[in-house]
Amino acid sequence: MILNQAILLPPGKASATGQKVRKREDNKMQWQDRAAHRWYRFVLSYPPHVIRDYVSKFELDESHFVLDPFCGTGTTLVECQKLGIHAVGLEPNPVVFFASRTKLDWRVEPEALMNHARKIAGLAEIKLQESGLGDDEGLPLFKTTRNYPAMNLCGIPDQLTKLILKDSISPLPLHRTLTLLATLDENRDNRYYDHERLALANALVNEISNLHFGPEVGIGPAKSDSPAVSLWLENVRTMAEDLEKLKHLPSTAVVHQADARDMSRVLKPQSIDAVITSPPYPNEKDYTRTTRLESVLLGFIKSKEELRTLKRALIRSNTRGVYQADQDDMLVAGHVEIERIAAEIEQRRVALGKTSGFERLYARVTKLYFGGMKQHLSDLRSILRPGARLAYVVGDQASYLRVMIRTGELLADIAVSLGYEVMGIDLFRTRLATATREQLREEVVLLRWPGNK
Repeated sequence: MILNQAILLPPGKASATGQKVRKREDNKMQWQDRAAHRWYRFVLSYPPHVIRDYVSKFELDESHFVLDPFCGTGTTLVECQKLGIHAVGLEPNPVVFFASRTKLDWRVEPEALMNHARKIAGLAEIKLQESGLGDDEGLPLFKTTRNYPAMNLCGIPDQLTKLILKDSISPLPLHRTLTLLATLDENRDNRYYDHERLALANALVNEISNLHFGPEVGIGPAKSDSPAVSLWLENVRTMAEDLEKLKHLPSTAVVHQADARDMSRVLKPQSIDAVITSPPYPNEKDYTRTTRLESVLLGFIKSKEELRTLKRALIRSNTRGVYQADQDDMLVAGHVEIERIAAEIEQRRVALGKTSGFERLYARVTKLYFGGMKQHLSDLRSILRPGARLAYVVGDQASYLRVMIRTGELLADIAVSLGYEVMGIDLFRTRLATATREQLREEVVLLRWPGNK
């Protein structure tokens, strides 16, 4: 099968077909697009203007319905709502589902939100002062992450501590965060509660905690002391500024907490005109780790069993999410190229003497990933209207012992086997592989659903 692929060229240069490779700055969120998107966002999410590009290419308007079955933090949904286009998203991760849903709620009165947040901040500060730890005071004589004097610092139970990355947050910032959360709960106003909690999730990840994204989540230098209330209040202020600009726009988007492999449970037959999405990549990245801290502290994950339940609702893209009962790999049994890749990964593992449990799963998780994507595309067919256009942002990978996986090409081939038409593969951007230091392609696989024949 010959696909219409963009040619790799230096930034800004045109290909033989006139298509331009995106400049690095074109891959980032533009300043004028920040409203609502900046409330909570994954590192390396695709920028909002990419949604507008494909809305234009697909000639979509307010009469159409757009689906993002892997909606994440809601980039597609938020941008469609700004454009007045109906959109629906699916997201199984509870904290990310909560973030997307809240980012679509523009009915909150900005001034009233700020007034309530200021009240909460004042009450939280009183509590902190009573504990001897004002939001900005700290402990000047004890600037380390341990060996604090005997003080009544708030903390979380051991079973929850085990769920988050070690040293994700230092004791003093955690104390302030939990004090603020308790104050929010004690003075809950349902008109503002979700926005206030999302503002805290954003401040927690990006400013209060020790988390570092580069792009994988990890632990950076410990912040032995950090304010929480003032950082949270600044995030609420950002929301209020955005709501002032957005409150006149109608609500045209919704999100469901659901598995993208079982969409017919929540979506009506032949209800979708277009799909614009970015599914997980087969990259050994545990997407639940990216959101673990806020998931635990805000109460979205309370136990290992709840975490396992979440992972079972995700496309398998990493060995930490593989379970003995998984069967998605059977859906691509006999696919020549996928079987070849899995065999090469296993041969390389044996040759290198890699024997750990997760390394033994490398070959299988590759097949589980593409099997899950096949299940998704198969289930999707009944939901699409004839002539529906689809754009899938995916990336080549070499995460499994440096064996190259051409994700876009394989996804296109699977789609053809299910009756889709491949309209082309656009180059979205390139990125540097951590292991090999090679430039890997991120592409947009363009499909069309002709309808059942």
